[in-house]
Amino acid sequence: MANIKDIAKRAGVSVTTVSRVLNNHPYVREDKREAVLQAMEEFNYQRNINAVHLSKGETLLIGVVVPFTNHPYFGLLVEGIANEAMKNNYKLVLFQTNYEEAREIEALKMLQHKQIDSLIICSRICSWEVISQFTEYGPIVLCEDARNQDVSSTFIDHYMTFTNALEYLHNKGHQKIGYCIGRRSGANSRQRGKAYADFVRRIGESYNEDYIFYECLNFEHGEEVVQRLLNMDNPPSALLVTSDFAAAGIVTSCREKGIRIPEDLAIMGFDNQPIAKIMHITTLEIPLVQMGKKLMLQAIDSESHTHEEISVKLIERQTV
Repeated sequence: MANIKDIAKRAGVSVTTVSRVLNNHPYVREDKREAVLQAMEEFNYQRNINAVHLSKGETLLIGVVVPFTNHPYFGLLVEGIANEAMKNNYKLVLFQTNYEEAREIEALKMLQHKQIDSLIICSRICSWEVISQFTEYGPIVLCEDARNQDVSSTFIDHYMTFTNALEYLHNKGHQKIGYCIGRRSGANSRQRGKAYADFVRRIGESYNEDYIFYECLNFEHGEEVVQRLLNMDNPPSALLVTSDFAAAGIVTSCREKGIRIPEDLAIMGFDNQPIAKIMHITTLEIPLVQMGKKLMLQAIDSESHTHEEISVKLIERQTV
């Protein structure tokens, strides 16, 4: 395969002139430009686009870290990221981590080695101590409240959002309120846990660990929640569920088991996925596509660290 030196020799010009032609440099004599192009055609020469980009200090690639690709929450975030990437002529490198730290570090090392220009982490497993080791290599953008860190972020105030949702259920007459969440760890999970602990203390209820349901992400997890409720002597009268798909699983299973919604159990979901509309589930609407767009814009803005808080909206339906 011909290289740039072969092209220069065939065209009778310097390697520098060939490089200028490849990069559309304006100050090349037309006869020399034609000679280079003719030589490229004779050799069927194809430019190494990555090398051209790297010579300019960029790859036009943005890394995107998600724990799962098959969950609608992350699918909508990626949709927003991808739409904005396309508008700005960037391509995405997608990393599915399954919340394995080694896989997230692999993405961070690609930033370190200049294989990507920026890295968007939609949900992290690495500690801040690990993340901070890579911030000098390029923009890192987080989908969580990271205002005290050396990164950019687009986020929801999960403490306040969770508090408002719990207050809403309490104002509907519920004292015994539980919640369902995706994972025990993580910054967002900790904010929600603190909001819940503060809330039950404020209304004079005792903290009941049995009212917290972990690993609730999908429809089938909702069925597991209902089975646990049936085995309780004193079950909660309302559940705040941080996944509309898990909430849909709970509602469906309740109907099969003869548990009336909302008379016996009130349900409130999160995200306002289409399934929540179909099943008339009260939920909190999070504009995930808009969040993805903002994450992408932050990823290509390497000049400063910015932090954008996104508001949510209550969508009232028939389950509370």
